Amino acid sequence: MSSTVVSQAPILAKYLDLPQKGKVIAEYVWIDGTNGLRTKGRTLDKKPKSIDELPEWNFDGSSTEQAPGHDSDVYLRPVAMYDDPFRRGDNILVLAETYNSDGTPNKKNHRAAAAKLFEAHKGEEIWFGIEQEYTLFDQYGDVYGWPKGGFPGPQGPYYCGVGTGKVYARDVIEAHYRACLYAGVNVSGINAEVMPSQWEFQVGPNLGISMGDELWMARYILERVAEDFGVKVSFHPKPLQGDWNGAGCHTNVSTKSMRVEGGMAHIESAIEKLSKRHLEHIGVYGEDNEKRLTGKHETASITQFSSGVANRGCSIRIPRSVSKDGYGYFEDRRPASNIDPYLVTGIMVETVCGSIDGVDMVAEATRD
Repeated sequence: MSSTVVSQAPILAKYLDLPQKGKVIAEYVWIDGTNGLRTKGRTLDKKPKSIDELPEWNFDGSSTEQAPGHDSDVYLRPVAMYDDPFRRGDNILVLAETYNSDGTPNKKNHRAAAAKLFEAHKGEEIWFGIEQEYTLFDQYGDVYGWPKGGFPGPQGPYYCGVGTGKVYARDVIEAHYRACLYAGVNVSGINAEVMPSQWEFQVGPNLGISMGDELWMARYILERVAEDFGVKVSFHPKPLQGDWNGAGCHTNVSTKSMRVEGGMAHIESAIEKLSKRHLEHIGVYGEDNEKRLTGKHETASITQFSSGVANRGCSIRIPRSVSKDGYGYFEDRRPASNIDPYLVTGIMVETVCGSIDGVDMVAEATRD
């Protein structure tokens, strides 16, 4: 049975007000062997001015499905830092890549490969904006706010809804939004989604590798905020069977050449390239995605590639405004809510801009 204990924020507050006497707490955050998140904190003598001043660290990989017990040390190499919205002050959150003892990237470190692709194609100035959908559950495993043993009314009034019975847990969402902005994560918006107790936040536009960094940090902040409210966050792409929408991570893409007059030709060229690698992309677009990409509930079929203007039932959507202007971006609607954004952004630049020697994002996804 789930615990009924939630954060005792009023009690904690008096301790958070205690001076740290010049010390700074750095909370290291990393991706574990199950595509989840882990963290641990350490004390620093001062706030670092850059990533280069942060120390490398390590953890027990045998407890996170990232290493065997006889060789369990996995190393943490800082790659990005953010202001800590929970401890505040000079305290920071540190996103770290994971490396094995022999210096190779750990099996769930897909950032290293993606970074090589972005560096090779930095002249393309590729922008991403990702729409992260997720579902909230209560401590007992029921969809948050739904009638016990029953269902709410059919989908319709919930998307971008307002009012009791139409939206649930808005306090959690508002807290997450503000915490991300405080941290310096580029959250560009939020909205209630089609299924009740399903929400979305958008990160971006972000340049290259920073898209994955900030999406992972936004997920971490969401999980931490949810702790305080006693709510569980699910990134499963089809958390509830039946006539309910699934959850995706729609990925918006734009290169420098797509953002200027005549850019539509480059958008169409990119879509043609994507059509030829549909199955390769599906292979890195999230687990259980076949339960979501059924051709229903605003999705395309997982087996067929399609594209269209303003069509949310296609694999790739060209926004109506982009079609009218003749330049801008396109939206890949195939990625599931549980994607690793480094894999998705990596394979996108690989397909649209070109592959490079030594990097294969499809092979990367299954690397052990």
